[in-house]
Amino acid sequence: MNNIQVENNNNNMIARIMKGLIFSFLITLICIFIFSVVLTYSDVSENIIPIVIIVLTFVSILIGSMIGVRKINKNGMLNGAIIGLIYVMLLYLTSSILNTGFTANIYTIIMLIAGVISGVIGGIIGVNM
Repeated sequence: MNNIQVENNNNNMIARIMKGLIFSFLITLICIFIFSVVLTYSDVSENIIPIVIIVLTFVSILIGSMIGVRKINKNGMLNGAIIGLIYVMLLYLTSSILNTGFTANIYTIIMLIAGVISGVIGGIIGVNM
């Protein structure tokens, strides 16, 4: 009976992490769409694109990890960090598949660190909600 409980907890945790990832990606898509409209119809400089992408990613992971760990009630930092790490890894895996000239650089490291930190913060907030 105890093994069944552990398995259910693990399945629940995986489902929560997936939920957090899905919410993070949905928030990112909506925000990037809005930002692209702003770029198209305003005089906003294209030089701010990398900064805005980092901020959007940070906020998306923060909200997604808050949602993902909200009902887990433990290990918020760890689960949030996992959501952030998987998010960034999926983002860069997709980029490397779609972009043949893809290379890892300092921007990649910044995004990875920002993603994990954002996930940790969101996990802390989500567990305490």
